[in-house]
Amino acid sequence: MKDTVPLFVRTFGGGAERALALHCGLGASGMWQGVAAHLDGVQVIAPDLPGHGRSAPFPDGVDMHDAACDAVRPLLDEPMHLVGHSFGATVALRLALDMPERVRSLTLIEPVLFAAAPRGPVVDAHGAREQVILDLYETGDTMGAAEAFNALWGGGVPWDSFRPEARQAMAERMPFIFGTEPSLWRDVHGLIAPGMQERLTMPVTLLRGSATVAIIAEVHRGLLQRLPHCREAVVEGAGHMLVMTHAEDVAREIRGTFEQARDAASTN
Repeated sequence: MKDTVPLFVRTFGGGAERALALHCGLGASGMWQGVAAHLDGVQVIAPDLPGHGRSAPFPDGVDMHDAACDAVRPLLDEPMHLVGHSFGATVALRLALDMPERVRSLTLIEPVLFAAAPRGPVVDAHGAREQVILDLYETGDTMGAAEAFNALWGGGVPWDSFRPEARQAMAERMPFIFGTEPSLWRDVHGLIAPGMQERLTMPVTLLRGSATVAIIAEVHRGLLQRLPHCREAVVEGAGHMLVMTHAEDVAREIRGTFEQARDAASTN
């Protein structure tokens, strides 16, 4: 049995239904507190992913997507709802593909599975912006790379608004960002392989902000063509960090997905 990274896990709320919620890269479990406050009757289980928050770091030399999935998988110990944001949404999708019998519904909030986006000008332009960040990182300017990453993905939060220790923490985690490239850009784990997504039978919601990074709409477009029981919802005025900035709107869409799962179960 392979060793897994020990995780710190928070639990919000309580009730008969359970939901596993996976945060974004460079984030932490506490980001779900606002959303969970609007999910009455649901126990939200929110781990810090490996290398984030209070969880143990990624082991050296491991595939980061593998390590995240392996660490989270034991928490999916019975059928429950599965929710993920950004990188966490790609982990959620992979777990749903691996363990569909444990997933009652799937809510993917701005999944950064770039390989799913149809190639075109939007993807090319985004790749050029990511390359700027990589160039800074490879010259040793991790702080500059973190600032550029925040400008792209931070939902408009000014870099200077972060405390110095928060900026330093983001700079120190930049190896994680580039360590996920094989999973997110090249799909080395086969999440978009022919026939994979088509076999999911649970209700799926793709949720994004109207003001988010342009490539997200393209990722959603690619996934909507493949997932058989999937809908897209858009939160007006929200950027990539809508889990924090528009928690009530996000929770409303998550509740809608839960309702779809209940309706499906009642007709079976």
